[in-house]
Amino acid sequence: MSSRPRRERVEEGPSVPHPRENLSLVGHAAAEQTLLAAYRSGRVPHAWLITGPAGIGKATLAYRFARFVLANPDPAAPPVQAATSLAVSPDAPAARRIAAATEGGLLVLERTTDDKGKLRTVISVDQVRDTVGFFGATATGGGWRVCLVDVAEELKFPEGANALLKILEEPPQRALLLLVSHSPGRLLPTIRSRCRVLALRPLGVPEVVAATGAALGAEPDDPALVQAAEVSDGCVARAIQLSGGPMLALRQQVTGLLEALPRTDPRALHALGDTLERADRAVVDVFAETVRDWMTAELHRPPQDVKRLAPLAEAWAKIDDAVRETQILNLERRPLVFAVFGWLAEAARG
Repeated sequence: MSSRPRRERVEEGPSVPHPRENLSLVGHAAAEQTLLAAYRSGRVPHAWLITGPAGIGKATLAYRFARFVLANPDPAAPPVQAATSLAVSPDAPAARRIAAATEGGLLVLERTTDDKGKLRTVISVDQVRDTVGFFGATATGGGWRVCLVDVAEELKFPEGANALLKILEEPPQRALLLLVSHSPGRLLPTIRSRCRVLALRPLGVPEVVAATGAALGAEPDDPALVQAAEVSDGCVARAIQLSGGPMLALRQQVTGLLEALPRTDPRALHALGDTLERADRAVVDVFAETVRDWMTAELHRPPQDVKRLAPLAEAWAKIDDAVRETQILNLERRPLVFAVFGWLAEAARG
């Protein structure tokens, strides 16, 4: 595969609102009540590990908790004790500052862009070391200091993870660490053991429709919205992405080719390759996610025997490596399409 500049941009559909700007929470009521009860008790754990699949609202819940704590620094205050949720008025100073990314009591650790505007692959150790000065400073009005890590498995390993571990082992007073994780098994066991784990489940289709409609300002009975929610696997971000039309059409195009395996249509694969060549990264992500979803369904389909499953598992590993290499090195996408369907056709033949 060769590397070359991308051509014209393919329409990607609606953008996903950043969790710091999203004041509404759909689903996860039990998790929200767990956080609220812990804070009201006056004995809130200093570190929380919020886990679950990507795009289901983990970061939205983490920002919601941070917003509530920073807007209500006294757990014993009557408004906190009377609160029925972690909702905060959009006009609250803390809510405005968080939305504008100017809240001094909140430190967010996430991947940043380099000097060339390219998103780094990890959260650097220097970013994690910023927590020392952050937690060492006195919070305004005797309030809280909150550090939100989104996502924890992107911490540079092992230096970044070890630097965060030091904070977890010796937490300052009135400090909260909120770690968001798609794959907690990839974290150091010592990090997991020092956090209160809060596991979130994928949303149901009605919840995804409600959240996606609220984010896009669309009617909940919009057929395109419902269709996107049905194939989103409980992920609001994916439903928002697919609801733009072209993304959903791409998913349907790829699904049709997958269902025809082991037969392949070279002309259709060329057309798909052309679509991906003109596309930005998000479109390639939809292609890869659709392939993975199909493989997941195949792996769970009977008969569950090694002869059928082993070739699929081997193809999965090859596909993951090829997609990662294509994305990182900005390679041509057409060879990726033919390679993926070649591996899957071979696996389907057994």
